[in-house]
Amino acid sequence: MNEQVQAAHDDAPKAATITVEDKEYMRDARGNLVPVENVMEVDILRDQTVRGIVKEVEFMSMGLRALKAKVFTDADAFLDLSWEKHGVKQGGKKGNVTLLTYDGEYKIAIEIQDMLGFDERLQAAKHLIDSCIHKWAAGANDNLKVLVNDAFRVDKKGNVDTKRILELRTYKIDDEDWGRAMAAIGESIKVTMSRRYIRVYRRSPDGKTYRMIPLDFASI
Repeated sequence: MNEQVQAAHDDAPKAATITVEDKEYMRDARGNLVPVENVMEVDILRDQTVRGIVKEVEFMSMGLRALKAKVFTDADAFLDLSWEKHGVKQGGKKGNVTLLTYDGEYKIAIEIQDMLGFDERLQAAKHLIDSCIHKWAAGANDNLKVLVNDAFRVDKKGNVDTKRILELRTYKIDDEDWGRAMAAIGESIKVTMSRRYIRVYRRSPDGKTYRMIPLDFASI
């Protein structure tokens, strides 16, 4: 075992062991208790390494959750103060605003994104669309049929693709049933959830753009 591996071994938490009648065991992935002396050294080291990394990541994750809460609290407090100076009070989620430092070096963008879904009237729209396709001549409308079937295809969770459903409303088709179907789609749209995002930016060295300060592993 080289020095670097030995250091990682020494710094990592001890492997998860269970003591039964003064004998130490490790539990394998199937739930079986295996005597520690029968576990290969590399497997013990792997267990220690993974547990050490997970412990640090969980600690940072808790820190990020606390930071997120503080950032929103500080931003909301400022927005309340700024608006109150103009006699405006706004409850609920605050979003779609941008805050900049006096010199423009830093920028904070607070955004609210609505998650859209559909109620039972979407199925009425599908029935009307199917009627349209059935009565129209074949050939010229084959591509549209593929688009419609693709739009209404559900994923493993039983959800349709919201974007593709809404794209159907952009097609200009002079047909009464099609118009009723598009109206049904419009009436079936519901906001299922709202999420609020906050992104922090720093102005690039050339002063022409802003670069987001990353907070995830993939972008660092």
